[in-house]
Amino acid sequence: MQTVTLNNGIEMPILGFGVFQVGPEETEAAVTAALAAGYRLIDTAAAYQNEAAVGAAIAKSGISRDELFVTTKLWVQDAPAEQNTATAFDDSLRRLGLDYIDLYLIHQPFGDYYGQWRAMEKLNAQGRARAIGVSNFPADRLIDLILNNEIVPAVNQIETNPFHQRVADHEILKAEGVQIESWGPFAEGKNGLFTNDLLTAIGDKHGTSVAQVVLRWMIQREVVVIPKSVNPERMAQNLDVFDFALDADDMAQIATLDEGGSQFFDHRDPEMVRWLSARRLA
Repeated sequence: MQTVTLNNGIEMPILGFGVFQVGPEETEAAVTAALAAGYRLIDTAAAYQNEAAVGAAIAKSGISRDELFVTTKLWVQDAPAEQNTATAFDDSLRRLGLDYIDLYLIHQPFGDYYGQWRAMEKLNAQGRARAIGVSNFPADRLIDLILNNEIVPAVNQIETNPFHQRVADHEILKAEGVQIESWGPFAEGKNGLFTNDLLTAIGDKHGTSVAQVVLRWMIQREVVVIPKSVNPERMAQNLDVFDFALDADDMAQIATLDEGGSQFFDHRDPEMVRWLSARRLA
């Protein structure tokens, strides 16, 4: 498995398995199949309510802990955020049945995320969270966090897919030493991704699926990516992307698909504006 080196020297697989929107009752079987297929990076979150199922699959796998890279995420904590973050981390660790987390992320830039970050810095110093980072942080909030705290986030996990390529964000993250990680790499099939003519043609050229083209495109951009599936055949197919390469023309063509906006959220939506305003983020 190809890896990336985080800003604290830790190696992270560039391709992993995500369990967002996988129900607790399905998660154990899905993670079991993913581990059997060869995935070693597993990404979950407290908000997904399936950490315990992830932990059960890991425990039954027989795979040595040091071969795995487990990510989970901190949901928004009420004040005092610093104290509650430590409690939330302990709860996640207990549900996962682990002694440490490889990567612990602030899930959203809401509430007192400075307090959350201070608690996470302590967890990192204790070795209980080997690396700490953020998710869904726009560039301005990320830079602010970096300038006003001791530890630079190792990762920013943000929506990244062919229709929302995050080119400018990626350059900023590179400059700051923060690894970009994609959620929603297939945009959940929105905008006709799996039947897109251009991606289909590139797949036909290389004898691969559209999904494999998208994952290979991410990897060649040095984007960590965590596709989700509950189908063992698709899991295996998504992992089988290291024996071909997209050429410069392929990469240039895919670049033309960028629409420069989220496939999931419309910040112009009045309901979204009110929702963000309530959290002083609009």
